[in-house]
Amino acid sequence: MFVLHGQMIDNNKKVQSLLPAGSLMFNNWQEQHFGKRHSAEAAGFHVEFERSWLAENDIENKIFEGSQQIEDPNIQLLVSKLYYEFLIADKYSEVAINLLLLKICDSIGLRNNIVEETVPSWVNRLKEILHYDSTNFSLKSLSEELGVHPVHISRAAPKYLSVSLGEYVRKLKLQKAMSLLLDSNLSLVEIAYQAGFSDQSNFNHVFKGYYKLSPGSFRKKLRNKTGC
Repeated sequence: MFVLHGQMIDNNKKVQSLLPAGSLMFNNWQEQHFGKRHSAEAAGFHVEFERSWLAENDIENKIFEGSQQIEDPNIQLLVSKLYYEFLIADKYSEVAINLLLLKICDSIGLRNNIVEETVPSWVNRLKEILHYDSTNFSLKSLSEELGVHPVHISRAAPKYLSVSLGEYVRKLKLQKAMSLLLDSNLSLVEIAYQAGFSDQSNFNHVFKGYYKLSPGSFRKKLRNKTGC
């Protein structure tokens, strides 16, 4: 479930999760759960993976064991692209959707393999720092905060983050921007600054590089399709 507007609540036997716009929640078919709106305007995009589809694409069921909130920006942005393809539904969308689903499964599998490894404690602390504030950081400041040599951070980050440190930060900013585009009437300038971009031009450049269209065009297409 990808939260598009407002806030949703997801409940399972272990935990109740409050999910603001931009959140991504995975629930295993073997575990009882239910979701409900926390705010009146709340809405979500739901995707169900059937076992037959997984088998046809040679994807192991075990990658989907357990229920979890996924805070990996690599996966969150893939799901936001998936939502966009369902909205525009043009002649290329069917192929694009299938490829995105495969990428999402690959990313979840890779993420779970990393979790199963012995991950250094500083990696989780690094994620906390970047998720809290990715606007003002340097390798030097991260090194001082984590007690890890900056060269080691640069070399180890792609293994544990699946992308380089710089790309991870850009995706974090994009994910923040995406949640604001989906769930607010803020101007694009306000969204750019709130998401941590230096200015709207930088925001436009990074967004277009990932989504192949500008934030303004993306928002316009969303509103045309959803009536919001």
